[in-house]
Amino acid sequence: MNKKILFSFAIATLLFSCKSATDSATTASINEVGVTIDLNKIVDDKVLVTVKSPTITSSEIVYQLPKIIPGTYSEDDYGKFVDDLKAYDKKGNLLKVEKKDVNSWTISDAQKLDKVTYLVNDTFDIEKSGGMGGGDVFSPAGTNIDEGKNFMLNNHGFVGYFTDKKDLTYKVTVLHPETLFGATSLIDSDASATSDVFITSRYNELVDNPIMYSKPDYTSFTVDGMEILFSVYSPSGKHSAKALSGSLEKTMRAQKKFLGPINDNKKYTVLLYLSDMKKKDAKGFGALEHNTSTTVVFPEMMPSSALGEQIKDVVSHEFFHIVTPLSVHSNEIHYFDFNTPKMSKHLWMYEGVTEYFANLFQVNQGLIDEEDFYARMTEKIRNAKRMNDKMPFTKMSANVLEKPYKDQYLNVYEKGALIAMCVDITIREKSNGERGILDLMQKLSNEFGSKKPFSDEQLFDRIVALTYPEVGAFLTTYVDGETPINYEEYFAKMGVSNSIIKKPGNPFLNKSTPCISGIPATKEIVIRANTELTPFLTNMGLKADDVIKSINGKEYNIDGISEMMESVQSWKEGDVITMKIKRNDKEQTLSGKAIIPMNESKGYNLSDTSKKNLNQAWLKG
Repeated sequence: MNKKILFSFAIATLLFSCKSATDSATTASINEVGVTIDLNKIVDDKVLVTVKSPTITSSEIVYQLPKIIPGTYSEDDYGKFVDDLKAYDKKGNLLKVEKKDVNSWTISDAQKLDKVTYLVNDTFDIEKSGGMGGGDVFSPAGTNIDEGKNFMLNNHGFVGYFTDKKDLTYKVTVLHPETLFGATSLIDSDASATSDVFITSRYNELVDNPIMYSKPDYTSFTVDGMEILFSVYSPSGKHSAKALSGSLEKTMRAQKKFLGPINDNKKYTVLLYLSDMKKKDAKGFGALEHNTSTTVVFPEMMPSSALGEQIKDVVSHEFFHIVTPLSVHSNEIHYFDFNTPKMSKHLWMYEGVTEYFANLFQVNQGLIDEEDFYARMTEKIRNAKRMNDKMPFTKMSANVLEKPYKDQYLNVYEKGALIAMCVDITIREKSNGERGILDLMQKLSNEFGSKKPFSDEQLFDRIVALTYPEVGAFLTTYVDGETPINYEEYFAKMGVSNSIIKKPGNPFLNKSTPCISGIPATKEIVIRANTELTPFLTNMGLKADDVIKSINGKEYNIDGISEMMESVQSWKEGDVITMKIKRNDKEQTLSGKAIIPMNESKGYNLSDTSKKNLNQAWLKG
């Protein structure tokens, strides 16, 4: 899951006729669980779900919805969103059902069971905090029911499982309005415009594949043999998949190039739900990873440029989860118990390596410079030191659902990424720059893969066998032990040390103070009064209360202020700049040359040039 982070489709034209929820569910065989989700008949903002039972020989069976799902590390109790659960035999007679706990129902005379029906409430319209405190479900793991407009089917919120039957085939039929399109990485095997049929090999695979139904707004592109589908739901139509896809495509191309052969997925889906903050709606912003998809939730009110950057950042993290835990993972992940989970010891790898890759690939592919990368890592050092730096990461991970360990969870994105960096540096140093942690993950992926989990106790030994004893010593001392890491020592191995960094600043910022502001009533961008202007603005002849109308022919107002501030970052010293302004209600044009301020700050950079080749192998290799 991101702190802070989905696709082939076909809509055929065969006429829908005579297919009810009950009829569809009766297609289940003795070796499969048949499910029908009816999005046409909404009752009090609830969706009807019908589950056709496989053959059951016991006198009792328990039907359950998850307490927790992989990637969230929080107990959300999806059973509390289920109402009016009933069980029927083949003659339509009710069987006795007793609610065992918030997520479980015990069904008597189970050998007679034909089907289970119930209504499902959604999570979005009751959120107060979106899972970021207050006990709500994290929105990207939540559900939405907005009749005729949008349905976010995170399937763990709609479909459960019979005890000991999770490994049976699931055949899921979704009945939906013809105007709505179901975006997912699952393949629709039904040639109908009003129903989709998805077949998964087991319950875990169904949970791993969310589906978002909404008015069609998607775009697709192919990256190195992988088909990417980007589907967007924007309630007011403010944003579109086409408009937002540019930075996403650029980022995913860079990620695929960085990963090389480590990933062979043929399909990947990004589902973006934009929340209307003016009404009851999702409030937990971020993303949740899946094997071939990511669900993303952000507020619709965000400007397009800022939204595009946020999507890029969260998808960068989530996409790398295809390496771990989705390809390389332990028994605890592979055989995940949705109601009484045993957590793995290796969050340092699942989240830490993922977060490290999300930063390393950007410098590797030229999306950020080396100083930016060092700055990101040093920020993580500062954040990690605010946490319990002596708590063994393996112990925290195995007990992450309990206090005091759960309070340290966010450190997986800080110290977890730094652990991955130190492992990477150690491998680079011992191999003279020829290999790093990406090579290690490639080998682990080849050895295990998505269908072969490892034992938690086995991982460190396998890593040592694939790398060096020094890597094992690091893991034992700093990941399994209580010793804080001396990051200066590891930076020094790559020739990096702390020094004064000079970087180009923004010609509209006097140090950290903006020289411009926006007026909401008129949407104008104005030069602020009582603020010392930068040399550039002074040289251009700008004065307090001047309204900026356009720069180099590009018009701007308050809605594009973020885009304007980003665009000036590409200016070079001496570039000719033309501005159209309004002063005292009269328009005029100003011309001048760009003056770029140089900001000084403490930071890290390459200081030991004798290690330049090793440093470049680390960052660019």
